[in-house]
Amino acid sequence: MSRRWWLGVVAGLAVVLGIIFAVNAASPGPTTAAPTERDSTAPAPTPGQTTTAPGQTTTAPGQTTTVPSQPPSPSSVPSPPPVPSPVQEAQRTLATLTPEQRVGQVLMVGSPVSGPDAATLAALNEDHVGNVFLKGRSYAGTDVVAGVVASLQAQVSAPGTAGVRQFIATDQEGGMVQIMNGPGFSDIPAAVVQGALDPGQLRADAKLWGNELAHAGVNVNFAPSLDTVPGADFAPANAPIGHFGREYGYTPADVSAHGVAFAQGMADAGVAPAVKHFPGLGRVSANTDTTSGVTDGITVRNGPFIAPFRDAVRAGVRWMMISNASYPSIDPGEIAPFSSIIMRGMVRDDLGFTGIIVSDDICDAVQLSFAAPSDRAADFIAAGGTMALCTNQNILPQLSQGILARQAADQAFAAVVDAAALKVLEVKAESGLLSAG
Repeated sequence: MSRRWWLGVVAGLAVVLGIIFAVNAASPGPTTAAPTERDSTAPAPTPGQTTTAPGQTTTAPGQTTTVPSQPPSPSSVPSPPPVPSPVQEAQRTLATLTPEQRVGQVLMVGSPVSGPDAATLAALNEDHVGNVFLKGRSYAGTDVVAGVVASLQAQVSAPGTAGVRQFIATDQEGGMVQIMNGPGFSDIPAAVVQGALDPGQLRADAKLWGNELAHAGVNVNFAPSLDTVPGADFAPANAPIGHFGREYGYTPADVSAHGVAFAQGMADAGVAPAVKHFPGLGRVSANTDTTSGVTDGITVRNGPFIAPFRDAVRAGVRWMMISNASYPSIDPGEIAPFSSIIMRGMVRDDLGFTGIIVSDDICDAVQLSFAAPSDRAADFIAAGGTMALCTNQNILPQLSQGILARQAADQAFAAVVDAAALKVLEVKAESGLLSAG
């Protein structure tokens, strides 16, 4: 045979072999897959077993074997639901409240620090009040006060406040203004003494004092006082502040540096500081708690004594208490708790404050004796306030009824009440008081 004939045979065989290889490559392989790099040490299947892809169940004589499945790819894992913002959480809660419960959120009732009396309990359960101020004096220590707070918290219910928990406040400035004393509570020096400390040290001390309050269940401290007394010589004549050593110094800069440090220390401990008494009580002679007609004719809207409050807002405080005095150079027509110029114009607009504007006591303060109790809280809320403080639990029902009556008669006022309640709920959401627990 010729050489050309043999070359033709070889070429034909090559074609046949190529076809065979192509068919084999296209057909399904054996049931045992080649091991990957991760499972290259896996034993070969024994006779009678069938190995399938991961995640399938295979059956050999007498047994069932499940091979672990691969974890789902990130794209197949459902995303967790978005966490609502404090505003969204507050809006959802507000929608569940009755008109009476909404009014209850914008009120704070007094309770003896030794334990709630019948009038306090009635305010919480019948008037739906959602916030408590512990008043008086206690020398029993943190554990006893914690028990009192627990008894107040036990009043939270669906009929009362739709389960919304309480702000529990007190006055724990130091010196002569310290409601809680005894084992577990420090003897806090007066603000005039605190003002001699380095601000960093004062912040650390205030955190310790705040931890003591937190241990007792208190979550709001009506302190520090950011009132600037204009000089040591005037201090004794300044009945509400200087007479008791409640000032941090005699210049706005000193008051700001030390008052803000105190506020930050409280916040570090998880206790909300409430700076007071805007726009300041350092220039008056009489005390609004015991005297009527208390007037500050010096303070002006953009004056230097406003600076400590502005600095506190910039530092992040969420509570500001309004003075009960009159400030004719700012608003000649209304005292501070009824002044929209002071609360809306100065606190909201000038300072950019977005937290809770709380009144000083409007029930027992002689300064407010000209106004009927049923009008006081309603007028405060109408002017831009957020939460009305009533230290006299026996008078509180009149405040509640006054708001409810005006709410029913005036749709615009009802919207203002809703906005105030929403603000309270928003800050409660920030404080964890709307979450379960």
